[in-house]
Amino acid sequence: MVIDKTIAFLGGGNMAEALIKGLLAAGVVTADRMIVNDVSAERLEHLQKAYGVTVQKSQKEAASAADIILLCVKPQIIDVVLAKNAQVIDASKLVISIAAGVTVARIEKVLSGGPRVVRVMPNTPALVLAGAAGIAPGTKASPEDLAVTQQIFGAVGRAVMVDEKLMDAVTGLSGSGPAYVFTIIDALADAGVKQGIARPLALELAAQTVLGAAKMVLETGEHPGKLRDMVASPGGTTIEGLRVLEQYRVRAALMDAVEAAARKAEELGRK
Repeated sequence: MVIDKTIAFLGGGNMAEALIKGLLAAGVVTADRMIVNDVSAERLEHLQKAYGVTVQKSQKEAASAADIILLCVKPQIIDVVLAKNAQVIDASKLVISIAAGVTVARIEKVLSGGPRVVRVMPNTPALVLAGAAGIAPGTKASPEDLAVTQQIFGAVGRAVMVDEKLMDAVTGLSGSGPAYVFTIIDALADAGVKQGIARPLALELAAQTVLGAAKMVLETGEHPGKLRDMVASPGGTTIEGLRVLEQYRVRAALMDAVEAAARKAEELGRK
């Protein structure tokens, strides 16, 4: 289904570009219905040339012309952006924020015009149309608003509805999670190099292994523990490797990383 509304991206960084690319590829929104604002003239020129979208140097004019406003700015400056544009963001607008840690209540407080607000936490694999996004509604968001939001983020991966109280946890898990996985891929590739495999081949094997394992989880619906047991035969090589991972508390380290990132997201939301 085509979204016949004008979307303004306030901030034209990587995530905005991923969404533009995904929406165009999926045929969900046409280029002439997308407006992008960014402080960088070079960035705006790139997006205009690459995707044919409209670019706008004025945030207020971009927001005023849109039906849907996507806040793609860093959480540290979101209050300034909201206050600057509050006069033109009224109840006719749907505001979608991807700022980590920034609550719906905080956005609704600044935007006294009463727009419908939806909070989303996407992640960077949206750049290759394989993202994961959590979506939480604001107090005035309608089922139609949520459906549109899910359609936008579903164009670049998977989008799921969550209670807002879980959004910091989503940030720590899927928002920050790609960085943990990149670290694991890098480590696996280094291990391959140590064992004599050329680095490009080691990296390809490591990345494809992670991709394949993730697809098995998603497509089979089986618990990861069951899939792990399918690989780890009694007395074999895999169980020996798993023993080392347990020895070094890799599982606990990943759990602690998610918790630390979620805690940081909560801190950002209080500022």
